[in-house]
Amino acid sequence: MWSQRYGGGFNPQDVRDVDVAFFDANDLTPGNDVAATELLRRHQPAVPWEATNQAAVHIWYERVFGTGPVDALRSIADAVATWPETATCVAVRLDSAETLHVCAPLGLDDLLSGTWRRNLHRVTLELSRSRLARHEPSRRWPKVKVIPP
Repeated sequence: MWSQRYGGGFNPQDVRDVDVAFFDANDLTPGNDVAATELLRRHQPAVPWEATNQAAVHIWYERVFGTGPVDALRSIADAVATWPETATCVAVRLDSAETLHVCAPLGLDDLLSGTWRRNLHRVTLELSRSRLARHEPSRRWPKVKVIPP
């Protein structure tokens, strides 16, 4: 979306993974992520899927991101609200009737206005700076407004 509205930025060949978030409080094992990823790959093998059970994030978050412990998430909306930039705190779901449902617990303003800013919920200053340097939003999308962390 940002590439169309704000210039440049997206090259499908550069996609390392397509994240799929799900919430299953009944199975917090890493095998659940693996099984979900394998199911997606069977249906669309060319897509680099990466499925993550958001109900299990509290188990590994501290180890992966080097922060203190985090609380368990209560729902998929609770999880989406913790993603690194406010414009990324959006998820969509297609139901069996092919109706698209949007989950945007922090709203759509930053996504639709092209604003890159740190989500203050759970995202450390260090992580935010690292992501800003790695993703280079000003270079990728020249018309995007970057609010430094």
